[in-house]
Amino acid sequence: MAEGRCRDLPPEIFFPSDGVGVEVARRYCAECPVKGPCLEYALENHIEHGVWGGASERERRRIARSRRSVRPHAPAATSRAATS
Repeated sequence: MAEGRCRDLPPEIFFPSDGVGVEVARRYCAECPVKGPCLEYALENHIEHGVWGGASERERRRIARSRRSVRPHAPAATSRAATS
């Protein structure tokens, strides 16, 4: 956060109550040097409110859902009997 463009801006910009406000926040995020890490932080910490890394709440839910659906399943454990 110390390197983000948002550091000197009022938090209200990134917690809008309408779609127009989301677009304003995205404009700040578009040129931010830490946009990617910011988005990852919000996803990893399940932050539900505001615009993070240029993504709205709805967009982050969509990203998280798509990542869960593509995540490979853990391989099944093999039994000792099968390997003996």
